[in-house]
This record gives sequence, structure tokens and C-alpha cells, in this order.
Amino acid sequence: MDDRLPPLTALRAFDAAARHMSFSKAADELNVTPAALSFQIKSLEEHLGQPVFRRLNRAVELTDAGKALVPGVESGFSALTAAWRAARRIGDTSVLTVTAGPAITSKWLAPRMFEFASAHPEIELRFSATLRRMDFERDDIDVAIRFGEGKDQGLHSTDLIDEWITPMMTPDLASVITTPDKLGQATLLHQDLYPFDDRSLDWGTWFRFQGLDAPPKGGPRFSQADHAIDAAIAGTGVICGRYSLAEHALRTGSLVAPFALSIRLPHRYRFLCQKGHETRPHVAAFERWVLEQVGHMKSFEECRTFVDMDGNAL
Repeated sequence: MDDRLPPLTALRAFDAAARHMSFSKAADELNVTPAALSFQIKSLEEHLGQPVFRRLNRAVELTDAGKALVPGVESGFSALTAAWRAARRIGDTSVLTVTAGPAITSKWLAPRMFEFASAHPEIELRFSATLRRMDFERDDIDVAIRFGEGKDQGLHSTDLIDEWITPMMTPDLASVITTPDKLGQATLLHQDLYPFDDRSLDWGTWFRFQGLDAPPKGGPRFSQADHAIDAAIAGTGVICGRYSLAEHALRTGSLVAPFALSIRLPHRYRFLCQKGHETRPHVAAFERWVLEQVGHMKSFEECRTFVDMDGNAL
């Protein structure tokens, strides 16, 4: 049996025709005439020694041989495409594609982007703000900033932000809510804060650790933590906010965190890239810059009293 492969153009024609189940649509995709595509399919069938399509009146269907060929051709072209993209990215240091969650992108990265762009005009930043866990090779991603436990086997991983929460409100509200017990008189904003752990982490947790009675029931609930922060900035109420997402508002004075008790979360943000890529100039520049920005955040923690999610002092 001759195991020599047919020409790549014939395999490409078969791949397109099998996906569309139409020679004319496949020809449009490949920007060739239907006759040229049909010639490539026929060349492949001659090379194989049997047909891969049944030609019907106004349609085509795969033969058993064609069905056997489809999975390998699909995966082969996917692998070739991924390898080609990876090879091209190795030589391209002018574009840096970063993926991060929508909240950390809008609340932490976006307010700082002007500084990085000013320091590195030679690098074009592109962001993919999504909670979907993206693949570095398949999705053409250079850097990921992820929040979670940090099981990052096979990747270059640098710890960034250890997350914590505490009550946050506008300065006007803080002038009225001067002690923790007065939080019971405020509108408390709720958020789906912590999907990574089964343990409860809500206003009731903070009230209990502070030694207060249970908080009042009710109040608006937000599925996105950054939306809850926006509501707090607007003066709608008080949020038990995540420091990473509220840091810009705290630094600019839009929000204040008047009470020292803060709950440290066991998960953290990490800077991730493929191993070996951390030395590429544009990736290394971005990592250095991110770490500098994280370093500026440390001073805000000096006046905090931290406990873990079980209420143990840290």
C-alpha cells in the first residue's frame, strides 16, 4: 500500500468541500472555480484509489472512505494553522494580546493603559476581556491574567494580587456611616463575589467577623462585581468590595474603605504566558510594568486588619 500523501491543495479542497458539503461553496471559500475544485477532488480520489464523495443530482455526500478521512484532515489543518500562527508570533514583538476577565480589564487594566502605551509606543496592546479560559496557541494569546487557585502547570506564572474585601462607600456616605454598627442603616449592595469556593462570603460573613448582628435583608444584587462597584461609586449604597477592582476608585477618592477589618481571599491574580515566552521583549516589558503597578498597591494594605475566610487573624 502506497502511504504517500496527496498534494496539499487536494487535501485543502477536500476539507472545504466536506465542511460545506458543497463543491460550489467550497470553491467560493478557496477563491477558485468549481471546475478547479472538482479537479482537485478527483486528483485526491485517484491518489486514494476510491471516491470520497458521491455526486448526487444537486448535492454531494461522503463515502465511507471520505468519512474516514475527515477527522484527520480537519485536525491536520488545525494543527498546521496553530503552528503557523505560533511561528509568526515568535517574530512579532510589535503586538501583545492579553486576555483577562471583563471586570479586571475595565477596573484595573484600562485605567492604567495610557501609562504603558506612553512608555512603550512600539507595542500595540490588544485585549480579549472574557471569563472563558482561552488557549495560548489556538486563540493567539500572548499573556493571560487569571484569578483562581493558581494550578498553572506547564506555564510561566507570576503571582500578582492577593485579593481581599472590605466595606466601601462614597465619602458622603462615610460621613454618615462612621462606625461599623451603622452599616445596618445603609443600603447594602450584594454581588456574586466568589464563584471559586463553596464557603459563604457575603455581608453576613463580614458582620459576623466584626462582631455585629446579622445584616438587614434586601438590597440590590449584581451578577458582576464591577457593576456593583459602579453602583457604589454612584452613591447607591455600600459594597463589600474587592480591592483589585476598586483600587482605582479608592486611589482617586471616589470610594473610601473606612473600616479596617478586611477578609483575605485564598485565590489570587497571576500573570501567565507560555514557558520561554516570558523572555520575549514585549511580554517581558508588560510583565515588568504589571508588577510595578501591583507594587504601588501595597501601601493601601498597611492600615488593614486581615482575617481569612474562617475569621482567623492573619
